[in-house]
Amino acid sequence: MTTTDSPAPTAGPVPAPPAASGMRRRVGELGALRAQVHAGPGEKATGAQHARGKLTARERIDLLLDPGTFQEVERFRRHRATGFGLEANRPYTDGVITGWGEVEGRTVFVYAHDFRMFGGALGEAHAAKIHKIMDMALAAGAPLVSLNDGAGARIQEGVSALAGYGGIFRRNTRASGVIPQISVMLGPCAGGAAYSPALTDFVFMVRGTSQMFITGPDVVRAVTGEEVTLSGLGGADVHAETSGVCHFAYDDEESCLVEVRYLLGLLPANNRERPPRAETGDPAGRRSPRLLDLVPAEGSRPYDMREVIAELADDEEVLEVHERWAPNILCVLIRLAGEVVGVVANQPLSLAGVLDIKASEKAARFVQMCDTFNIPLVTLVDVPGFLPGVGQEHDGIIRHGAKLLYAYCDATVPRITVILRKAYGGAYIVMNSQSIGADLTFAWPTNEIAVMGAEGAANVIFRRQIAEAEDPDETRARLVKEYRAELMHPYYAAERGLVDDVIDPAATRETLAAALTVLRTKTAEAAPRKHGNPPL
Repeated sequence: MTTTDSPAPTAGPVPAPPAASGMRRRVGELGALRAQVHAGPGEKATGAQHARGKLTARERIDLLLDPGTFQEVERFRRHRATGFGLEANRPYTDGVITGWGEVEGRTVFVYAHDFRMFGGALGEAHAAKIHKIMDMALAAGAPLVSLNDGAGARIQEGVSALAGYGGIFRRNTRASGVIPQISVMLGPCAGGAAYSPALTDFVFMVRGTSQMFITGPDVVRAVTGEEVTLSGLGGADVHAETSGVCHFAYDDEESCLVEVRYLLGLLPANNRERPPRAETGDPAGRRSPRLLDLVPAEGSRPYDMREVIAELADDEEVLEVHERWAPNILCVLIRLAGEVVGVVANQPLSLAGVLDIKASEKAARFVQMCDTFNIPLVTLVDVPGFLPGVGQEHDGIIRHGAKLLYAYCDATVPRITVILRKAYGGAYIVMNSQSIGADLTFAWPTNEIAVMGAEGAANVIFRRQIAEAEDPDETRARLVKEYRAELMHPYYAAERGLVDDVIDPAATRETLAAALTVLRTKTAEAAPRKHGNPPL
């Protein structure tokens, strides 16, 4: 049987690829549009932003949030305003990027002004996007971070833009005390726009590029004749040192946003949670013998309270709030045995640690913030009293000092006080004394708790006796010594139950850690009320 090869098949026409489906084509268009939105107004505008020493809004968000976690909201929104050429300029996002992401795995909401569009100015659509993300943050019970770089209200949209600010202020106030709100100033913030950061919990600024003011240099010059630059009027250093508006100031955006991330790691998501705990590897029972030499026994000799706080903190890591404003009092966030703690402390290196108007306001706001977000308070006392002077009295030291008193009395978090040396007069009472509700009060053997210093007390009590003495100086010295021995010895307050224990300074960290553990489950019932009426 013979076989023959089968004929090779003849090649027919190659079938055309199927036409792209409608869905695939639409998805392709979506991808292209998303890329366009992400690119923003173009390389020229981006170059101009970089030339100012500033990052773009998306670059800032990338630095703030964990990589790949940002979820944008309303990226395709555009304004609907007309007139003054607006109808021909309708960029996507309308100059603000909004959404949420994660910082160290925890949800954070964010909005960032895009200065490349309308100079970051706020219009109706722009404001509506911010309102939405603020509402979402409050509903989700998660922190809100605003990256501010805007030129104020969009003048072309008139009162509609101003109304947008009203909505932001109302939401700032509603969220106050519920979720952490952090304002990061990365460019100009002028006029009414400056009130939103002022309503938030923390304000960060960058030197050289960020300014905040209600009226700019031109208006100041026209009204008062004063000549001032943008930075001289409302720059980072001005607000960090003089006005107290700024809590943290940095030299560049990168380091600023790194510190924002660090602060978020110390705060709870909302007022119903505790701050996140972190294992630091620093033993709670670690002794600090350095404290025995760091703090002089003589009450008139200064020392740096920052070093004391660092000794008590886990791994000596501290985050000082308002470091350069009212330096006579320190407000610091630390971890102690892994738990976040707020520390309020007098600073003997500045004005001998006295309380004045600015120090009272600074500490009062810090105490309120800690109480709001369930952060226990440790108060380190070395205070000679309130700052005397006509200026202080006329500017309202009574009213402002009462702010700190009110804040402590109103706080329900664990409150522990350590008296290192001086605790004189009304300042002793205000600095979280046991009589205003401190849960536990400890003292070092160098403590002096009294109405006033021994010299002043002797001059008042024994004024006539000293005046009639043959040797007034010798008599005064003797009576001062007697007064100190009788009423100011280290155990006088402890004998009367005003101090719970006199402790070895080297054991302060261990003592605080044990006390905070016991007080961790503290509960406090407040009297029913709409809200208090604190002094202004």
